[in-house]
Amino acid sequence: MRSTSKFLAAAFIYSAFAVYLYLPHFRGFQALHLRDAFAVNVSLASLGCFLLSRRWVASFWASLFAGAIYGFGPFTLGLAAYHPTVSLLTAAVPWLFCPAAFVHKTNWRLAAWPLSALPFIAIILFFQTALHFRLFAVPIQARLHLADLRGLLAPLVVVSSTPVFVSFYHIPVAPLIIGIAMLIAAQRIGIILIFLLGAVLAFSNPFLEISPVIWLTIPVLCCSVLIGAGMQGLTAAGPADKIWFLLTTAVMAALSAVAILLSAKFAVAPPQISLDSATLFLKTAKTYIIGAFLVAFFYFTALSKLHIALLRLLILSAAMAADIFLSAGFIFDRVF
Repeated sequence: MRSTSKFLAAAFIYSAFAVYLYLPHFRGFQALHLRDAFAVNVSLASLGCFLLSRRWVASFWASLFAGAIYGFGPFTLGLAAYHPTVSLLTAAVPWLFCPAAFVHKTNWRLAAWPLSALPFIAIILFFQTALHFRLFAVPIQARLHLADLRGLLAPLVVVSSTPVFVSFYHIPVAPLIIGIAMLIAAQRIGIILIFLLGAVLAFSNPFLEISPVIWLTIPVLCCSVLIGAGMQGLTAAGPADKIWFLLTTAVMAALSAVAILLSAKFAVAPPQISLDSATLFLKTAKTYIIGAFLVAFFYFTALSKLHIALLRLLILSAAMAADIFLSAGFIFDRVF
C-alpha cells in the first residue's frame, strides 16, 4: 500500500509538471493533434524511470528526481522536434527494463539477461514497423558526433543549435558523479555493459534503418537512475567518503570556470551572434558554482560528523528542483 501511494504521488507530480510545461502551447480541443500526446509521453517516461530506480534507490525523493531527469531532461524534451511516436518509444524503454530489474525477487533470476534485451528488441521492431508504414519518425542521418558532447557542459546553450541534447541539467551532475562511483564500487557489470552498448550504438553508423539517436535513450536512462542513487549517496555519505566529496566539488568548480571563460569569449564577439550565448554561459557558471558550494557544505558537515541527512536531502532537492523547473521550461519553449 505504501509503495502504491508513492507511485501515485510520483504520477501526480509528473503529470502536474507536464501540464505546466505544455499548457502555454495547447491550442484547444478543437485542434487536437498527435503532437499533443507529448505531455503524456514525458509523464509516462518519468514514471517508468521512477519505478525502475526503485530497484536500487530506497529514497522516494531520489527516485522522483531520477524520473524527472529522464522524462523532463534535455534529451527527452528535445525529441519533441521529431514525430510524437518517438517520445512514446522513449517512454516505453524504462518500463521494458523493469522485468529484468525486478526478476531478482523471483526464482527466475537467470532470466534477467534475456529480459534486458526487451528494450533493444522494441527499438528494432519500432523502426521496422515504421519503415513498413513509411513513417520516418527520426531521420536516419540524425546521428551523434563527439561535438554533441558539448551539451554536457551547457545544455541551455546548445538547445538552439541541435534537437539532440547529450546532456543533463547542472546540479544533477554532482549526484551523477557519486552515482557512477557507486556503480563502479558495486561492480554492477550488467548495468555497465548495457550503458556501453547503448552509447556505442548511439555514436555508430545506422543499421536496420534505425536512427542512432534513439539508442541514446538507454545510456540517458542509466545515468538518470545513477543520479537518483547519487542523491541518496550524497545525503548519507560520511567522513570516509571525503575523496568523492572533494572530487565532485572540484568537477563542479571546473565546469563553472569553463563556462565563465566561454561566457567571456562570446561576450566580445558580435552581439547579434553571441549575446544570448554569453548570458546563458554565465547563468550556467552560476548554477555549477552553486552545486560546488552545496557539495562542499556536505563535505564539511560530514567531517564534523553532523547527522543531518534529512537537511542535506532538502537542500539538494530544492537546488535540483529549481534547476529542473527553470531549465526544462526554457528548453521546452525553445523546442516546442
